[in-house]
Amino acid sequence: MSVTLTKALLSDCEEIYDLQIKSFKALLDKYQDYDFSPGAEKIERTIYRFKELNYDYYFICLGDKRIGAVIISSDNSLCKLKQIHILPEYQGYGYAQQAILSVEALYPKAAQWELDTIKQEEKLCYLYEKMGYVQTGKEQNIKPGMDLVFYMKLMT
Repeated sequence: MSVTLTKALLSDCEEIYDLQIKSFKALLDKYQDYDFSPGAEKIERTIYRFKELNYDYYFICLGDKRIGAVIISSDNSLCKLKQIHILPEYQGYGYAQQAILSVEALYPKAAQWELDTIKQEEKLCYLYEKMGYVQTGKEQNIKPGMDLVFYMKLMT
């Protein structure tokens, strides 16, 4: 089954937040990163991002079921995949790949996409590299045993 994207509204904030907390729980438990992890954010942060003009939220839907969300920041020809999350029970089925392709298609004027992820999470790095993203060489240490690695993708 294919996933679809549905634009989320400010009134969907609580549902987006709930999906985010559930989706990032395992990473929060593993890294205990209460400063930067989306799994440790407060709902006020989600509401704040929703109100920013350059952030777009989309539900990732499998049929009628909302299984995750993606957050995009766009500025003319540069788009940033700020966050993508899928509920644990739906991970590993290729839904993130479908969602990334779908969201990229929604921004045809984007010449470049950027994102960051946890360097130590090999399956996340593999996903983005499989989708055509390449490491920029920039890394940021968050805490011992946890680093962010930055990716970009040039569109043709």
